[in-house]
Amino acid sequence: MSGDKGWQPQCFEPGDGDHCCLTDFVVMPSHVHVLAAFASEEAMLKQCESWKHFTAREINRALGRSGRFWEQDAFDHLVRSRDEFAQLRRYLAENPRAARLSAGQYIHYCRAEDAAHTFHGA
Repeated sequence: MSGDKGWQPQCFEPGDGDHCCLTDFVVMPSHVHVLAAFASEEAMLKQCESWKHFTAREINRALGRSGRFWEQDAFDHLVRSRDEFAQLRRYLAENPRAARLSAGQYIHYCRAEDAAHTFHGA
């Protein structure tokens, strides 16, 4: 990942927009954070499994490896307020700095135009 300016986060782009609304992600050397909204729990589980399968295959291919790449379970969290949504966006943005990563050691994406419209909670 470091220095690879040609890498595109295509696996996190939902394509037609029917699967999810992706607002933020950060890809770091040891883990990934994704903030997205899904129509249902089933849709979330299906999309997360798809992301894990695609990224594991691509990363293993790049490393010349095979087999399991990601841990079995992902941590998911239901966002319950606009304040919590904003806090999670800040956490994702600040996480690479907290991990003392330099530019080029991580990829951060923030879909700014969706910030005010994505969260539909109280």
